[in-house]
Amino acid sequence: MRIGNPTKNEYFLKLNEINRQIQDQFLAKIKNTTRTVKCNVMLGDSTTKQIDTFDISNVNSFLSDFTNIPNWSSQGMSNSSDEDLRRLFTKSEIKLGNYILSIHISLQYRVQLYYKPVQEVLELQKQLANLINSVGSSETKYEEESDRLIIEKLNELGFKDMPKQKLFELFYNDEELSDKIKNMIDESQSEVVNVKDKKNKLFRQLDNLLLETFHTTPTIIDEQKLVNGEEGCLCNLDLEYVEDGAKQGLVDASIMNEYDKNSVIKEITTILELMKN
Repeated sequence: MRIGNPTKNEYFLKLNEINRQIQDQFLAKIKNTTRTVKCNVMLGDSTTKQIDTFDISNVNSFLSDFTNIPNWSSQGMSNSSDEDLRRLFTKSEIKLGNYILSIHISLQYRVQLYYKPVQEVLELQKQLANLINSVGSSETKYEEESDRLIIEKLNELGFKDMPKQKLFELFYNDEELSDKIKNMIDESQSEVVNVKDKKNKLFRQLDNLLLETFHTTPTIIDEQKLVNGEEGCLCNLDLEYVEDGAKQGLVDASIMNEYDKNSVIKEITTILELMKN
């Protein structure tokens, strides 16, 4: 049962009121932890500009508080990514008699990559451009002739009078032979291979100078919007009944004893106090 859903039950209305306060405090915390600052960045064309970003470590610190609630078990901090879309979340729960109270907190945001505004980026880009200009079309020609070179090297190894398709099947299915052919091709095209190695090294150096910037919309969203990839945050509290080891989403307040009721209120209030800190 999702705490906060419409109800006429007096006990659940009490839980909903505490949850309302939790949601208000939670949104205020998210707005604070995702407050933006100006950041200088460099674009791919070497121009610089200022953008807004927030410090993701502030969000990590806030969410980590909910992985150490006394007597609660936690799954720890988790994250997911899909291209530029990222999600940071945590889930925790506590067993109270025959009931389980759980909390799920999540922030969904986007990441944009820029270069750090440093001279080294310009120097590496210049080296890369000069390297590409110097090699001309030789690298493209090398790639275009790769099929011919494979057959040529296979013939040199004694694989002759075989259909072209069979030769390629032999090449791709025999890892040891494939590595040997690749080495033979690289040795015969050492200049191109050296250029490719230099290019890859420059690209790796540029990658090390990338800067992640973060953006989100500080508003509460539901799980469907989270799945749909919208920016935002959620803080869900659920109460479930455990019967024969299985969780039941339908909770009947009329059969809850006072001890269990008070225990649930006590733990939800703990969440509220944690939000206020």
